Amino acid sequence: MSTLNPSYSAPSEALPPLVPPDSSWLPRVRSPRSMLAAALSVGVLAELLLDAQHWGISFPLVVVALLGALLWLGGREGWQRARSNAWLVAPLLVFAGFVAVRASPWLMVINVLASGVLLMLLAHFWAAGRVERLGLGGYVLSILFSSLQGARYTPALVRDTVDLQSARKLAPRLLPVARGMLFALPVVAVFALLLESADVAFASAIDRVLSLQLGWLFGEALGRTLVAVVCACVAAGTLGHALRRRAGREWGEEEVAPAKQRLGITEAMTLVLSVDALFLVFGYFQVAYLFIGGATSPAPGYTYAEYARRGFFELVWVSALTLALILALARWTRRESPGAERAFRLATTGTVALSLVILASAMKRLALYELALGYTHLRLYTHLFMFALGSVLTWRAVTLWWKPERFALGVFLTALGSVLALNLINPDAFITRHNIELYASRGEVDLEYLAQLSADAVPELVQGFDKLDPFQRAWALPHLLEKVRGERRWMEWNLADRRARRALQEAGALAQ
Repeated sequence: MSTLNPSYSAPSEALPPLVPPDSSWLPRVRSPRSMLAAALSVGVLAELLLDAQHWGISFPLVVVALLGALLWLGGREGWQRARSNAWLVAPLLVFAGFVAVRASPWLMVINVLASGVLLMLLAHFWAAGRVERLGLGGYVLSILFSSLQGARYTPALVRDTVDLQSARKLAPRLLPVARGMLFALPVVAVFALLLESADVAFASAIDRVLSLQLGWLFGEALGRTLVAVVCACVAAGTLGHALRRRAGREWGEEEVAPAKQRLGITEAMTLVLSVDALFLVFGYFQVAYLFIGGATSPAPGYTYAEYARRGFFELVWVSALTLALILALARWTRRESPGAERAFRLATTGTVALSLVILASAMKRLALYELALGYTHLRLYTHLFMFALGSVLTWRAVTLWWKPERFALGVFLTALGSVLALNLINPDAFITRHNIELYASRGEVDLEYLAQLSADAVPELVQGFDKLDPFQRAWALPHLLEKVRGERRWMEWNLADRRARRALQEAGALAQ
């Protein structure tokens, strides 16, 4: 991996006299006044749009505004340099847009975090490097470096746009004014009390002023100003880091250098074949019982919960540790001949295949649990995690034979695909639909759990009303109405909320 150089290279000429001598650690900013104006504009817009009980269309609008500021400051030349990594904009806009589509708090947090990660990667690789050339650690370090480096640009903008020398000269002149205000306050207060007692009209005016709750208004204004400043600082850090002055080569400009191989092929093959033998014996019992035997109940002596939980955690840990083992052996094992390379690839590919059987066993156990007791957030998210882990294991087997340097990119794309899959599945609606179907066949449903879900679940629950008894419908209806109670402002608009209102209106529930 190439060495990452600092973004600031000290100029040969002397700094202007207005720059404090201790600010040399700050980066140089291109077009500081334009960047300050863009950051403040985005900060004020973010405070106005995101200061709401619910985030809806407001979040994607803020993201679009930040991207627009980046394109405006970078110009046509900056966009041409950024085109190799511009594909990150597509998932960024998709995940930000889903904040205005889904109502689930879990999904909102995931979408906002995914948008933040993509935004930091986009800022770091805006005009140099290729994100697909990173290794596994490179993604983590790039995100951390982007967030830490961005913190330096707010003081740099202040340094380059504010005349600090004049501010220092003005400060001594303001001190007498402040002292005069301290002397004036008690004197004015005493005279105001006396004048208020002397005249009814003046007293009424004073009462009207005091009824304005000036302290609350001042605190509200101060709080909103601070939020706008924080948002502006985040925008400044993102814009500044994306358009920073680069010195030397950075991450992603070259492929990750291979590690020094220290482990002999004999030792590695012995380890791999031993693990394969163990996995083969275990896999035989799993396939015989869970798949060929067509298991519809847990193993003898276990309840559904015990069989699923006991099996899931151990088997998922085995799959994850197997992936780590293969990554370590592929990185540090010496393969000095084509025959040794082929034997190593065959053995580790077999390990991946057997670990997929183990992972399939864990998924089968969880499926038995879900068929018996229904779906929850934890079970559904766990299912998706296992699919993602299986995809990563499969991609590891592929990269053993083809482009091993692209394994990290596959992991990154799998993570993005998992977030996209969650949004497309719509967990709350999925859980409600399938649990009501299980109720129709088994006669049991945790209606209290379904009533706690977000507005995403309302259309499915309304549609399944005919499968519930009258007592259950009467209990669930007030909980559904609670989810759509109150009007939302335009920046809080959300598709799930609109669909929930429409479903209740068509069912005649909103008229009650």
